[in-house]
Amino acid sequence: MFHSTNYNTENVDFKTAILRGQALDKGLYMLNKIPKIDQERIFSFRDLKFSEIGYNVLSKIIGKSIPSDKLRNIIKNALNFEVPIEHIANNDYICYLDRGPTCSFKDFGARTLARIMQYFLEIEEKNIIILTATSGDTGGAVAQAFYEMERIKVVVLYPRDEISDLQRKQMTTLGKNVTAIGIKGKFDDCQRYAKKAFADNELTNLNLSSANSINFGRLLPQTLYYFWSYSQIVEKKNEEIVFSVPSGNFGNLMGGLIAKRMGLPVRKFISAVNENDEFPNFLETGQYNKVVPSKNCISNAMNVGHPSNLARLIDLYGGQIDEQGIISRQPNMQKIRNEIISYSISDELTKITIKDFYNNHQKILEPHGAVGWAAVEIYRKEYNNDHKYRSITLETADPAKFPNEIINLVRITPEIPHSLKIIQNKKEFINPVEIETYGDFKGFLKNNF
Repeated sequence: MFHSTNYNTENVDFKTAILRGQALDKGLYMLNKIPKIDQERIFSFRDLKFSEIGYNVLSKIIGKSIPSDKLRNIIKNALNFEVPIEHIANNDYICYLDRGPTCSFKDFGARTLARIMQYFLEIEEKNIIILTATSGDTGGAVAQAFYEMERIKVVVLYPRDEISDLQRKQMTTLGKNVTAIGIKGKFDDCQRYAKKAFADNELTNLNLSSANSINFGRLLPQTLYYFWSYSQIVEKKNEEIVFSVPSGNFGNLMGGLIAKRMGLPVRKFISAVNENDEFPNFLETGQYNKVVPSKNCISNAMNVGHPSNLARLIDLYGGQIDEQGIISRQPNMQKIRNEIISYSISDELTKITIKDFYNNHQKILEPHGAVGWAAVEIYRKEYNNDHKYRSITLETADPAKFPNEIINLVRITPEIPHSLKIIQNKKEFINPVEIETYGDFKGFLKNNF
């Protein structure tokens, strides 16, 4: 069962949490109890394929909501791409999460959620409109994952001046059941419009739901690459490792925290943020202050001044924060600090890291992965005793999505994967309506859906 992080509405089952997306009181759904996997089983994951690990983990949470044969097929069909782990130097590794169809880690959650939603909607004979805000990669992953699915229409909001051309084209070249809207504003505005629409009684008839990490179903499959990457590098049972997690809306980190609560032996999570430093400041002071407006950095998918999933994170540690960023019950700060450390990485350091990484290892890092790698390097300097622990940095997108930065920094044009190549010259379905306020957006939904 799932509760709302605002605690003002009834508990719901898995199916309701997935199809509703956001709780009725504007909170986010969170598990009442996180199930455990024993250490023997976790260590045995070394001998399993990714999809088999996926079934072992997801079935623990989903239970009997989806029959086992259906769940196995959903996972196998959704996560049908490679997830390579590469040893870089000393005890430091990188897990590449960019091999899915939109070359972003968001493919894990979006593709799995799309198939879970489709399963439930067919049973109930219902239609739904997916409403998603994106700072860069989520929109493309969601649009592609739900493209041409019956019973589902998709509306994606993106900050039109803060995403790359390829990120935009992954949303705007589809058409059919996908509508992409570039707004005059920032990601936090997109997110605010979406959350407001979910709670707007005048839009109830549209049957809106979410597919970004507001929806627990998008978050849940992100636990899997923590178990997978861990299984690929450890040598003994109960071995602890460090994860460096590029963090924007904090769905990525929450996936890891849930994996840890399920039993994954994690010594420390490094939450690596860009210049939007609200979380490291919160860890340091215990006071939460949003970054308004959010800062525009080259790691654009992390340009988030008030992460949605902070509500789940604070809930996990016994606290409560609402959608406005007001903490009404303080979480256990000591426990948070024991388990998570956070560094804010400037654009300048991000660029230096991309250059140095290429010079030292002859490999290209994109800006988000570079933020994660820079944070590991700081952590290694600060915590000498932890050098014996292996670290995994999550690389979240393909460098080809950020060609200008890569070319400027290392004088190499990153190779474009086939899935990105085919959209370069496709016609875009750009929405002609100017969206500057929530009223504009609400009017668009009412007029078009």
